[in-house]
Amino acid sequence: MKFPEIKDLLVNKFGAEVIEGEETSGRQPALIIKADKIADVCQELRDNENTWFDFLSCLSGIDYGIEENMFGVVYNLASIPHKTQLTLKVRKYHDRNASTLPSFPTVSNVWKTADWHEREAYDLLGLHFEGHPDLRRILLPDDWEGYPLRKDYKVQEYYHGIKVS
Repeated sequence: MKFPEIKDLLVNKFGAEVIEGEETSGRQPALIIKADKIADVCQELRDNENTWFDFLSCLSGIDYGIEENMFGVVYNLASIPHKTQLTLKVRKYHDRNASTLPSFPTVSNVWKTADWHEREAYDLLGLHFEGHPDLRRILLPDDWEGYPLRKDYKVQEYYHGIKVS
């Protein structure tokens, strides 16, 4: 299926409001999906015999900047049988001063590989994935303060008596 056909499939299944926008100017067009529907959309795209996106090749967290106060996730999907790729994006506004983390539904129940990708996005950007089976740091020590890939991250001076540069 081509990009417009996939878009039509999702609109027919979930309604027009499931797609908040699209990006078609780059090398890989992307659909911007309503954040709370991402797991359902991914499940449909994986299980539908016309799309069979059986491989999540990458999941990346994004901090859109301090002025935007927006965080997002990019999902790069591939269908090995259909030899096609698709990019999905979700984004949410979030007050950086809030005591809670920006939160998105997990897709680890759709693709097992999302487990580690989501843990990395949690560890480095502070993105919470609702329903994740084991959301904890994967690269940094458990007692590390903050999320190093956030645009407002301040590097701590010392970690256990060792100067951090």
